[in-house]
Amino acid sequence: MSSSTTKSVFWKGAREGAPFIVVAAPFAMLFGLVATEAGLNVAEVMGFSVLVIAGAAQFAALHLMQENAPTIVVLATALAVNLRMAMYSASLTPHLGEAGLWQRALVAYFNVDQSYAMAMIEYEKNPKRPVADKVTYFLGVVAPVAATWYAFTLAGALLGSRIPGDIGLDFALPITFLALVGPMLKTLPHVLAAGTSVAVALLFASLPYGSGLLLAGFAAMAVGAEAERRLS
Repeated sequence: MSSSTTKSVFWKGAREGAPFIVVAAPFAMLFGLVATEAGLNVAEVMGFSVLVIAGAAQFAALHLMQENAPTIVVLATALAVNLRMAMYSASLTPHLGEAGLWQRALVAYFNVDQSYAMAMIEYEKNPKRPVADKVTYFLGVVAPVAATWYAFTLAGALLGSRIPGDIGLDFALPITFLALVGPMLKTLPHVLAAGTSVAVALLFASLPYGSGLLLAGFAAMAVGAEAERRLS
């Protein structure tokens, strides 16, 4: 693949990933703010975001840490929230499985909701693209998202309490997931899995340490997999 083609594919991904900045910025700033208010210093906040780079899991873990939940509960909840990444990885394997080790390592690190969703749409449109093109597009999509996540996490951590509380930055989390999940509810198994997760999460919302979320995740995966099996 020529350097001009590589740049073209990368910038195509970057352009298509850029709209996610609108929700990534306030989401990241909110995490930086909440984390510093919870007692983490700037280095700890940035370490959290750079090493984990998974907003929903970070918020879940931070909430449990504030409640002095046992470490095993914090880890299990964060893992459950991120179990979808295992499914993302499985569905990316037919497209990127032949990539080099370092490329697969980069994809694994940057495998977030936005990069996965946009990449799968692109791969389904152009399934015969070379693997190198597919990796380049994936990294292009996530480049503006990741840069925004790091920069605005730092901004939130540095600004701290100087951000007015009435701005309502917490709108970013539900809007992000609604925007990502909505277009993907294209089959009955997807709809059943989504409906199950909502129902079970609400049913067990009173369980301590957010453990109802664990049950909702496992129940949704089981229902979706069984629906897929029966339909196939």
